[in-house]
Amino acid sequence: MARGDVEILAPGERPSESAEETFERLDKLSKLLDTAILIPGTNIRFGVDALIGLVPVVGDMISTAISSCLIYEAHRLGISRFALWRMMGNVAIDGMVGAIPFLGDAFDVAFRANRRNMRILQDQLARRRR
Repeated sequence: MARGDVEILAPGERPSESAEETFERLDKLSKLLDTAILIPGTNIRFGVDALIGLVPVVGDMISTAISSCLIYEAHRLGISRFALWRMMGNVAIDGMVGAIPFLGDAFDVAFRANRRNMRILQDQLARRRR
């Protein structure tokens, strides 16, 4: 496509982006979900995922759905099935334990499933480059 040309997309279609651009977008999302907020005077970080999880049942369903989008994008990038299963396991653990009132919210802050999944994705992309 020449400079200045406009890419026409079907409804719901994303502009094409490289694996690196996709990774950067997903990394920003995972940081927002898991580590965006620092409690002043501590080293404790949490994200929007923990805040959404405070809403009983619905909050945990929403955060699990958002985390599943990250897995879908990783699948689109072509990572191995084993890595996808590991990522799904992280989200399942986060969703199940996160559904327990109070304990689940503390677990969300400590477990950081989305950041774990980004490390898995990063390892997979690094292996592909080699």
